[in-house]
Amino acid sequence: MKKAFNILLLLLTGIALTGCMYPEEKLSQNQIAYQDQLQSVQSAVDQYREDNDGLLPIKTKDQSTPIYQKYPIDFKKIAPQYMAEPPGNAFESGGVFQYVIVDPETDPKVKIFDLRIAETIRDINLRIKAHGFPPYKEQIADNVFTMDFKKLGFMEDPKALSPYSGQSLPFVVTGNAEVYVDYRTDLYQALKEKKIQYKPGEDIRGILVEDSAFVPSYSLPYTIDSESNKPIFLVK
Repeated sequence: MKKAFNILLLLLTGIALTGCMYPEEKLSQNQIAYQDQLQSVQSAVDQYREDNDGLLPIKTKDQSTPIYQKYPIDFKKIAPQYMAEPPGNAFESGGVFQYVIVDPETDPKVKIFDLRIAETIRDINLRIKAHGFPPYKEQIADNVFTMDFKKLGFMEDPKALSPYSGQSLPFVVTGNAEVYVDYRTDLYQALKEKKIQYKPGEDIRGILVEDSAFVPSYSLPYTIDSESNKPIFLVK
């Protein structure tokens, strides 16, 4: 009986998610992050900030919110006064991107992340809840594990599309059953290419953000291994 209820819950949730999404033809037009759209939002944010004593047009989030999702732009505060409407690729207009601000206190910059990753994580979380607990597979860091996704009913391991390399990135889970994207592959490549020196214990995710429109959303913090200089999970 309980198993049947769990299956029904997953089906109903999938239907609900589909019903909340925008028409497919509109999504297909708005899935690309255009640089001019980012720039138009940046200009609107800068003007709003100038007119409001340094305040930013952002939504209030809990202090525990991961840093790259912590400062989402509130388009109601800048449209239509500072821009006609949110960009077509923004979630608010039927797109798949969430616009956020990074470095809010020092140098506020507009970036984006793909909300389709959130949908995959939501699906994984629902299956974990139905299963009762995460099916831990291998411990890869302190409090970080891979999962046996077949035990959650997946035919293949779910992946997240990297906005940096275009590669498929795996998901990991913590001992608290929190699901994240593993960006170590992208970080390793960025460290090789940019030759930036980091100290062990320093969060290195900024190397991905620096020259990109995207933030590494749904990520754990990373640092470098003192011996190999390769990216590892930052244990605090």
